[in-house]
Amino acid sequence: MDGRKELELRHLRCLVAIVDTGSFTDAGIELGLSQAAVSRTLLALERILGVRLLHRTSRSLTPTTAGVQVLARARHLLAEADELVHQATTGHTRLRIGHAWSAMGRHTAEFQRRWHDRYPGIELHLIRHNTPTGGLAEGLCDLAVVRTPIDTRRYAHALVGHERRYLALASDDPWAGRRSIRLDEIRERTLVVDRRTGTTTLDLWPEGARPATEYTHDIDDWLAAIATGRRVGVTPQATANQYRRDGITYRPLRDADPVPVHLIWRRHDPHPATHAAVALLADLYREGA
Repeated sequence: MDGRKELELRHLRCLVAIVDTGSFTDAGIELGLSQAAVSRTLLALERILGVRLLHRTSRSLTPTTAGVQVLARARHLLAEADELVHQATTGHTRLRIGHAWSAMGRHTAEFQRRWHDRYPGIELHLIRHNTPTGGLAEGLCDLAVVRTPIDTRRYAHALVGHERRYLALASDDPWAGRRSIRLDEIRERTLVVDRRTGTTTLDLWPEGARPATEYTHDIDDWLAAIATGRRVGVTPQATANQYRRDGITYRPLRDADPVPVHLIWRRHDPHPATHAAVALLADLYREGA
């Protein structure tokens, strides 16, 4: 029989308990098993894997080279299993909202406060994940705030608001003293763009009048490039609210189309609180407007 099919979590828990407690007796106490049962479980694990996992003497026990590797993997698998059980047992008492850069922008704190007041039985978690779906495609969240084009075949969505575009530039840039900037002026500069999750594309400018472009892969690199003073960036208002940095100034763009803000979720597995989240965030954007 294929040994991999015989492996069970109890085998891994036994190994971890033996190493962590330092003895078979104490491992048995922790697991609620007899010392003999602990010994049999470890022996079964060694047979399944075909390697010896522990050096045993009358005074000590230490992992073998193979044991060190198996132990590290065992801890990871047990943590994953515990998280799976936690998610299944907590059910819908938790709502995870993902985002790539700046959550709900200036509405983030108020959204959290109102959610806690209105839905105290549903714990809210905001998760930053630098992917186009803010972690939704990776299974890390139940909903995601996105400001980029949506795959409407895969995800359900709701438009909750719009955000004005801003120019991000170094604080000692000559333009930093101005109240606003025109979009067509930016073609004179070098524009830094996050090609993975950014909202800015060269389609904002007509062909033949587009700025020189350099690319980054996350918000920190984007801000660092702008702080040098040699590049500028175009971004939604949420970034200006969430990422205030020494050396970075934000100025509104006068003639650029606003950025649509959507909440997206899996079509066939919506969280029961989805529409409550949509309604609350839409209210905040409407009040802000």
